[in-house]
Amino acid sequence: MLTEQTASNIRTYTTEIGGKQLSIEVGRLAEQAGGAVLVRMGDTTVFATATMSSKPREGIDFFPLSVDYEEKLYAAGRIPGSFFRREGKPTEGAVLVSRVCDRTLRPLFPKDMRNDVQVILTAFSHDQEHYIDMMGIIAASSALMISNIPWNGPVAGVRIGMIDGEFVVNPTMPQMEDSILDLRVSGTEDAINMVECGAVEVPEDTMIQALKLAHESIQPVIALQKQIQSEVGKAKDEYVSKKGDTALVSEVADKVRAEVRQILASQTERDARNEALDALRARLDEEYEARNAAIEDPLQWAAMKDVHEGLEEALKDEVRRRIVEDGVRPDGRDFTTIRPLSAEVGLIPRVHGSGLFKRGQTQVLTIATLGTPRDSQELDDLGAEDSKRYLHHYNFPPYSTGETRPMRSTSRREIGHGALAETALRSMIPPEDEFPYTIRLVSEVVSSNGSTSMGSVCGSTLALMDAGVPIKKPVAGIAMGLIKEGDNVAVLTDIQGMEDHLGDMDFKVAGTVDGITALQMDIKISGVSDEVLTRALAQAREARLQILDVIKSAIAEPRAELSDYAPRMTVIKIDPEKIGMVIGPGGKTVRSIQDSTGVKIDIQEDGTIFVAGADGPSAARAVERIQGMTEDAEIGRIYTGKVVRIEPYGAFVEFLPGKEGMVHISQLADYRVNSVEDEVSMGDEIMVMVTDVNDGKVRLSRQAVLEGWTAEEARAKDRPSGGRSGGRGNDRRGGGGRGDRRGGGGGGRDRS
Repeated sequence: MLTEQTASNIRTYTTEIGGKQLSIEVGRLAEQAGGAVLVRMGDTTVFATATMSSKPREGIDFFPLSVDYEEKLYAAGRIPGSFFRREGKPTEGAVLVSRVCDRTLRPLFPKDMRNDVQVILTAFSHDQEHYIDMMGIIAASSALMISNIPWNGPVAGVRIGMIDGEFVVNPTMPQMEDSILDLRVSGTEDAINMVECGAVEVPEDTMIQALKLAHESIQPVIALQKQIQSEVGKAKDEYVSKKGDTALVSEVADKVRAEVRQILASQTERDARNEALDALRARLDEEYEARNAAIEDPLQWAAMKDVHEGLEEALKDEVRRRIVEDGVRPDGRDFTTIRPLSAEVGLIPRVHGSGLFKRGQTQVLTIATLGTPRDSQELDDLGAEDSKRYLHHYNFPPYSTGETRPMRSTSRREIGHGALAETALRSMIPPEDEFPYTIRLVSEVVSSNGSTSMGSVCGSTLALMDAGVPIKKPVAGIAMGLIKEGDNVAVLTDIQGMEDHLGDMDFKVAGTVDGITALQMDIKISGVSDEVLTRALAQAREARLQILDVIKSAIAEPRAELSDYAPRMTVIKIDPEKIGMVIGPGGKTVRSIQDSTGVKIDIQEDGTIFVAGADGPSAARAVERIQGMTEDAEIGRIYTGKVVRIEPYGAFVEFLPGKEGMVHISQLADYRVNSVEDEVSMGDEIMVMVTDVNDGKVRLSRQAVLEGWTAEEARAKDRPSGGRSGGRGNDRRGGGGRGDRRGGGGGGRDRS
């Protein structure tokens, strides 16, 4: 509803989602953009603009839409940490927000439009309470609705959490720390059209309930956008359709339909099918080029792109018809059969772990690397976390599809696929206090024919277990597809490249034997029903269990030992007030320990210290030194120490690194000692017990060790009375020195 009008052209509309007020302001900013809105929830504000070029772009055969999320750190009162103190290329989180919005908006644009459309989202403020991604979808949709841009919206997005067994609509960032579900859903008034989800083994039926709740929750926002459009929206511009010569397209499609049908029926292997289609395309080129040569007027020539489009139209129609009517897929499978599977581990020498997963012509090789806490990634964005220790990177080189193209920076697609695989496995990664390593996975797609992102999930599970990472359970993933022709619907398990390209949905599901850990859905139609989603999840579970059996046949459980080349990690806790003692002036002490032992030491503010060494003994030496420096002397505890100073009244013993205590002459032996030098010498190692600690001064006793005193006895008996005698042992000794216990001289020991 309209709640405020501060000026003739400024209006603010409000509604509620998940019990929280959402406001959409129009008319204040960016008056030259096609449409502009400011969306606010709490103190988080997102500004969105939508602008379209006045003319279509010539020479392209796709719709040029760009959606960019601009993440400004001033939104959280922070200055960028880069050298230039300016935001640089988009962070991974910003790319993922852009992708979520793009995937929601794109299916609702006219497919034959060629005007450039640019949607820009900017975070103006962030309260560290409300997420930006779903607000961004609402902002982008609202800007498009009031703009002059042809678009079949509106859409809205919402996040669903699950805390203590209950769904929470639009949870805050602090609430999500306790949630086992992070479900992001966007859709139209009639259906869901985008899903992105991370979960902790959530069952399929629970996921369906969450999806239904999400779709219900966005309806007030959709209704509000319709109201805004009716009151302040611009008239939609006409656009020039780039359909080409539709008569020629239909002519070619009709001409080749029978031959395309024959090729699909006879060639189930991709390479052979592509060769046959390429030969057909070459014959069409020759025929229509010859026809053009016979026509004098170039304006009457047949455009070869329309000829090729006719072939593509026939191919698409026949593939889809064979699936929904005949129940036959391009490679001959039925709807639920998975392509041949295989799994291997330990292929690559020296790396910490490796796994190769193959499904049909899709092959993904994942490499696992273990590092120290200092190897974790520092995050400089608007998120709640400042670092992360589990990383997944995905690479899609051109050779994987038999193509050539320039090797440039990581694409948005690669970032998105890597993030999806990372999400799928995140809940199965052991916590840092159980497995104190930074974990990096790199999935190399070496061959691609459908669903490499889910192949990355499987390959990563193999690599983690091969590396000895004690994951809670193996995770597998599968991609589902959809072909919808009228009332005929086919849900396909394990889609390959052609089915993805010519189909209506790509629905990726990952999880364990007990539940879902990740979802991602992209569609090319306006939406899908709950019934279709239920069927897709049920088929995905059956496929996932089959894949998990293959993974377990390659490696049943994580290896008991880490690779010989992986660092050995030891974790100790010290008093945070003693951190400076370990670091030393200018880091001198910690560098000395690292140089002498060859380890890496990471010190946390809470007193947790991670010691990583190439082998166990080196780490043990470093730990011993650190503990010695920070450990407090414990009364009644026995230490082995070195005599470092001798005085007439006793010996000083270094019983811990940098810590000394005095053994009084009366406590050096279980008999009378006339001279300290008679019993010990400089550099001797002796066992001593701590008998008293007072103002940092430590009293030690060798007699206590020899006679087996308890801690209580040590406190009571170590009370020297002055001079060189005293203590229990001296009361029962006669005169004489060390020779007294051998008889002769001053007489033997009096044991009467």
